[in-house]
Amino acid sequence: MKKYLSLIKFSHTIFAMPFALLGFTLASQKYGFSIEKLIYVILCMIFARSAAMAFNRYLDRDIDKVNPRTLIREIPSGIIKSKNALIFTYISALLFILSSYMLNNLCFVLSPIALLVILGYSYTKRFTSLCHIVLGIGLGLAPIGAYIAVSGSFHLIPVLIGLAVLCWVAGFDIIYALQDEEFDKSNGLFSIPASIGKKNALFVSTFLHVICMILLFWSIRLIQSEYPSSGVMLWISFGIFTFLLWYQHTLVTSTNLSKVNMAFFTTNGIASLLFGLLSIIDLIF
Repeated sequence: MKKYLSLIKFSHTIFAMPFALLGFTLASQKYGFSIEKLIYVILCMIFARSAAMAFNRYLDRDIDKVNPRTLIREIPSGIIKSKNALIFTYISALLFILSSYMLNNLCFVLSPIALLVILGYSYTKRFTSLCHIVLGIGLGLAPIGAYIAVSGSFHLIPVLIGLAVLCWVAGFDIIYALQDEEFDKSNGLFSIPASIGKKNALFVSTFLHVICMILLFWSIRLIQSEYPSSGVMLWISFGIFTFLLWYQHTLVTSTNLSKVNMAFFTTNGIASLLFGLLSIIDLIF
């Protein structure tokens, strides 16, 4: 179990899970809370991400063998066999669809589309520099799907939050991809850094994070108009999230990538956790 949790980087669930729970809370405040639906939403998140990560590691196994940064990953290092990773992907995808079925018909009908996005992402760096956007779309589905799980319908607020997540994730994935600029160029892989260089890539990342902030600001304004009980903690969570996004851009420059992991995981993990937690507390209490 420990090996497979490492394969799928289970700790990275912290990026999307708080936003999924926020979408769930927004819907629950209108349509009523259900512990059963909460459990299935969490299971959907876990199974979808497990399928996506395991498939990504399976598909990239030959690339990872020749990249010094990824050589220690579970498949190239021989810890997990590639066929077992593929089997794990199939099982996770099936459990995701089953969990979606237990929620409602709309979730079940949309579940193959969600899988197409999150599994299809793994192919994108082979033909487009917009792979970061596709990854963002995958995680941006979390608050939308969680809202639908409770309400059985779409709503503007979770869609805006999903778009904000898209820009946030794409922005920090560009920062993470700075490490592989030269490797991607020499191996025919696509990314924003490989296409336009580190300096311009950081500008694109900053632009995406500014758009993220605008979308979150808009979302909070709409939340406060539709949920009269919401209060100042929404704005505190927004302020913290904004600060941490700004802070991660101070950690990385085009000539100094030594703190990329801190900018990528630590800062964004804390930002997501605090934003989701404080926003949910605001809505509930």
